[in-house]
Amino acid sequence: MTDQAPTTGGAHSAADVATPNASRYLQQLCKHFAHKCPVTFDAQAGHIAFPFGDCRLEAPDAALRLALTAPDAAQLEQLQDVVGRHLVRFAFREDMQIVWQPH
Repeated sequence: MTDQAPTTGGAHSAADVATPNASRYLQQLCKHFAHKCPVTFDAQAGHIAFPFGDCRLEAPDAALRLALTAPDAAQLEQLQDVVGRHLVRFAFREDMQIVWQPH
């Protein structure tokens, strides 16, 4: 999805977030971070290459699937915080629950 090689080692987590607006939030997150990070996306999938890890997004049906990879646990925690805070802010009209699972 991107010209930059994804982070392959380290720490991983994932979350499936139930929302009828999955594609909208995927695109909103990608557009928001595009001014700071390399980003590729369409209506169904996206990739954000943060300096401290990668975020891959998919929008199947009524869920937003997030998969994070970072070099270590501390940077994974930072990535979860950044992605989670922004998603909750964009989805302020919903009672959004993001539960990160080791992946």
